[in-house]
Amino acid sequence: MEQHNIQGPLRPGDRAPNVVLDAITHGGKIAIDDFRGRRPVLVGLFRGLHCAFCRRQIAAMAELETPLRDQGIDSLTVVNTPTERARLYFRYHPIPNLLAASDPERVSHRAFGLPNLEFTEDENKWPYKVGMGTMMSMRVDLPGELPEPMNPVAASEFLDKLDGYEVTDDDRQMKADGYGQLTGEFLLDRDGIVRWCFTEVPDEGRYLFTSPSRQELMSAAAQLPA
Repeated sequence: MEQHNIQGPLRPGDRAPNVVLDAITHGGKIAIDDFRGRRPVLVGLFRGLHCAFCRRQIAAMAELETPLRDQGIDSLTVVNTPTERARLYFRYHPIPNLLAASDPERVSHRAFGLPNLEFTEDENKWPYKVGMGTMMSMRVDLPGELPEPMNPVAASEFLDKLDGYEVTDDDRQMKADGYGQLTGEFLLDRDGIVRWCFTEVPDEGRYLFTSPSRQELMSAAAQLPA
């Protein structure tokens, strides 16, 4: 596997690297280069399905699959979950027309420059380290799902119970290795150049556990070169 050393997330104008991953929603492999020279693609790089926030981010991205396809843009969802575990999840929680790939080693996240946040006792060096006190002082606000703004740990536990999500050994392994993996969505043109992105990296965690607005993403999609 080609190694990529990126200082921070890819930005508009950067050329996306090729990564080759196991397909979840069909057999075989999926590669970024499968789209290059053919069609633009929105690439969503998420933590594993063990992450309640990512399950919602994945659903939010999936809601845009049809309007993006109508503009000639494909979508690829990547999760840090082993292939068979992910296949089992989507068998019981199907998302129409989902194209997804498994990346438990987080190769794609590193290639696109997304840090794996380290949790420390009290050292803060965003987006590489964050103290647990700082993390626990954050509040996640999901009206209609959470009864009130909650710290990320409490919110995650509440949402897992709400979803009836049963944590497996695969999930525990993914949490141990990449619980702090930051996520992002990257819109690539047909040549594989990043034209727009949204990540959890900027502004000291302001965008943690959130998705881009539909309006922002569709506006970027409308501006892609023909």
